Amino acid sequence: MRLTVLGGGGFRVPLVYRALAAGSPITEFVLHDVSEARLAAIRAVLAEMAAAHPGAPTVRVATDLDDALAGARFVFSAIRVDGLAGRTVDERVALAHGLLGQETTGPGGIAYGLRSVPVAMRVAQRVAAVAPDAWVINFTNPAGMITEAMQRVLGDRVVGICDSPIGLVRRAADALGVSGEHAVDYAVDYVGLNHLGWLRGLRVDGVDQLPRLLADDDALAGIEEVRLLGADWVRGLGALPNEYLYYYYNTREAIAAIRAASSTRGEFLRVQQEQFYAQAAGDPSDAWRRWTKVREERDSTYMAESREASGAGERAASDVAGGGYQQVALELMAALCGGPTRTMILNVRNGSAVPGLPPAAVVEVPCVVGGHGVTPLASAPLPGAMLGLLQQVKAVEQDTIEAAVTGSAALALRAFAQHPLVDSVPVAKDLLASYRTELPGLADVLR
Repeated sequence: MRLTVLGGGGFRVPLVYRALAAGSPITEFVLHDVSEARLAAIRAVLAEMAAAHPGAPTVRVATDLDDALAGARFVFSAIRVDGLAGRTVDERVALAHGLLGQETTGPGGIAYGLRSVPVAMRVAQRVAAVAPDAWVINFTNPAGMITEAMQRVLGDRVVGICDSPIGLVRRAADALGVSGEHAVDYAVDYVGLNHLGWLRGLRVDGVDQLPRLLADDDALAGIEEVRLLGADWVRGLGALPNEYLYYYYNTREAIAAIRAASSTRGEFLRVQQEQFYAQAAGDPSDAWRRWTKVREERDSTYMAESREASGAGERAASDVAGGGYQQVALELMAALCGGPTRTMILNVRNGSAVPGLPPAAVVEVPCVVGGHGVTPLASAPLPGAMLGLLQQVKAVEQDTIEAAVTGSAALALRAFAQHPLVDSVPVAKDLLASYRTELPGLADVLR
């Protein structure tokens, strides 16, 4: 069974391969990327992993997209249009206007989406042409927006994944003492969009234990999202927020912390990864060790400026070591291939799962996954403040998709201006002009 990875030279690809090597139905792992140098470096890491894991999937490199896609049962999309250089622009332009400079949230996410949607839709068209029966697992950011765009071509066979919700659920379960062998005994009430959601309930043997958790200061102290936002605020919400809600609830503090840092996250990763790829090219025999060292540093510094500003402290060792998006992808593929039916938090077409959001909107909710496919579970109605935020951000996402598809600068401006983290139409106009100047690919998208 073949899995094709688009963005196969990406730094986190070995995480997926390592998960597969531990046991999966995948027998062939195909890497596609526009950079042959990056492919070679990642291929060197995987070669060492394969030597240490007999029975791991065979690896093939393909630089032609149709060749990479043909015969694939699963397509994993993890592309980054304009690379980390583009991410740096996404961040810095927003910060220069006094706004949040972040990869997926706020104006940076809109700019990233505008230039990524056309590429993702071209990929979807090629999947439809040469691998029409494949499932596409999307991790390309902004994940919800890109999944929704690709679904215009491929329908429900595109599923978006993220590791933030499962990390939040794992921390809550650990705090309640119901993780590990008791994990099958709890049911999750999580609802939102990608990077914008809340854990509203965690039922153990039919009883919601979230109120007990919210009342326990010591238990809450072990949850990173609570340390970021404060126990009193979380209790006021009556739910545990996804970590990315820090940027909405503590906007001024987040901007100040990012501006005070010596580099943005994109700049940090760009330097770190350029060094890794250069070293791997010079000595591929030691690629796995170098990759591991860089990955550990990357994981431990995730959202570091926000944790410092909020006093949340260092990331817990279990969060650094815990299974991330690669584990989500592995479990999703296993269930779709006829393994045990399971419930997973995924990015899927809404239908009627989240009242108040459009049927075609991609939402992030628990889904039943099995040989039948992916079925979202219905959510209880959201309170007004939560629903209003989701509706506003979803409208921005849909304007961004339509702007990218049609080339409409007017729709792109509306997306920037109506985002809750952009506080002025004139600033939105300046943002759009700056991004069009700094990102040649964006200038090609918008008329």
